[in-house]
Amino acid sequence: MITPSPACLESASWQHDMATAITDAAELLTLLGLPTASADVDDGFPLRVPRYFAGLMRRGDPADPLLAQVLPCAAERLTVPGYTSDPVGDLRAHVGGGLIRKYRGRALAVVTGACAVHCRYCFRRHFPYAEHTSLKDWRGALATLRDMPDVDELILSGGDPLSLSDARLAALVDAAADVVQLRRLRIHTRLPVVLPGRVTARLCDILGATRLQAVVVIHANHPNEVTPVLAAALAPLRAAGIPLLNQAVLLKSVNDDADTLAELSESLFRAGVLPYYLHLLDPVAGAAHFDVPTARAKALHAALLARLPGYLVPRVVRETAGASGKTPLAPL
Repeated sequence: MITPSPACLESASWQHDMATAITDAAELLTLLGLPTASADVDDGFPLRVPRYFAGLMRRGDPADPLLAQVLPCAAERLTVPGYTSDPVGDLRAHVGGGLIRKYRGRALAVVTGACAVHCRYCFRRHFPYAEHTSLKDWRGALATLRDMPDVDELILSGGDPLSLSDARLAALVDAAADVVQLRRLRIHTRLPVVLPGRVTARLCDILGATRLQAVVVIHANHPNEVTPVLAAALAPLRAAGIPLLNQAVLLKSVNDDADTLAELSESLFRAGVLPYYLHLLDPVAGAAHFDVPTARAKALHAALLARLPGYLVPRVVRETAGASGKTPLAPL
């Protein structure tokens, strides 16, 4: 494992750390002491990984579970039946203004296509962000929300909403708070995991001061991602009264064993984060090699139930286009 440099951890600007992310597979492999002959390129969804996150990968290990999540490979170019560009029906559920409405009481705003890291299994890796983001017309998006009186929770998603500046995010949150029926604001983000410096004092103030009950859902898949640096970054959010949850994706050769999943839950709880969802892989084109068979997922869930207290066992779910909610994995 590479020790992250002090400059990476103490940067005065998380934007600088985003801008200097590794975007060349050969550079990443060289940094890890691995042969560059295995470097592959996907120009449609290029590699992007912050140097902090690269520093958590094990040097000399081509099977490192964090590396597997970000390194393009030839398997992504295979055409696999059932794997599509819109696996969870986002485009069918788009109601305009970058808003997606799938479930009762909730609406999701795709506020940006930018992200600090490009995860190869991302269910929005083919999403047409240029045509469907709320930032183009945030006032229009909120006007649409006002015409949905049953929606009391707004989810900010992307991309990653925390790739926006604090000033831009504050403007979005303040405007959302003016929508009378909204009660909760949920933020789905991977940035604190791959770039802990993103959790600024200003961000904590923004989420702590809004009249909306803010909830932050981070995305960590492996215990090696849940570092003391991450725990320290999240502490001010907890101090501001922000509930912290985690959603993970079950990924072949990354976290598809009971020991890894149990340690992920334990590590998250030590960092003040409650395990929330463990998603079965969304069938997005280019990610079939990450799939874990349903029978294996059921066995892993049963193993977790047998060894962890219930509050540390995430709900294992599948998202199906057109369904009225997440579908829980049926028990063995």
